[in-house]
Amino acid sequence: MSKLIILRGNSGSGKTTVAKELQKKFGRNTMIISQDMVRREMLKVNDGPTTEALPLMQELLVYGKKHSEVTILEGIMYADWYLPLFECAIREFGEEIYAYYFDLPFEETLRRHQARPKSNEFGEEEMRGWWREKDYIGFIKENVITAEETLDEIVERVYRIHSMKI
Repeated sequence: MSKLIILRGNSGSGKTTVAKELQKKFGRNTMIISQDMVRREMLKVNDGPTTEALPLMQELLVYGKKHSEVTILEGIMYADWYLPLFECAIREFGEEIYAYYFDLPFEETLRRHQARPKSNEFGEEEMRGWWREKDYIGFIKENVITAEETLDEIVERVYRIHSMKI
């Protein structure tokens, strides 16, 4: 049975890094759907409530359900803007959704961003403009990830829970 892991949170919180590490641990037949990859690299479109990335991300979720043991959906994905994507997730994966929200202080996300290779692409001003405090989905339970947890601890926690269910 196919599982969906959702990793959400503000820019610079570590979602992409965790997704890539999880894909390595789960191994073959693990698909990552990265909001940034779809929106910024594949389609080169803006984000927003009517982003053209949304239909493609929904199609990728359907594909992941049919063809992957584990699908990892990661990105900022504001709860209100991406509501149709989360509704699609429920239709496709039902009870097999395991969601995590990176609830880190702004200062920590900024510090993490400054350590990334793409830190020169945008800075503090842009990150403040994108910031949303506790932007939970609401109808999908999201487990909280905090700044106190290390990358290894986060990856191990998520992997341990889901490797027992695969």
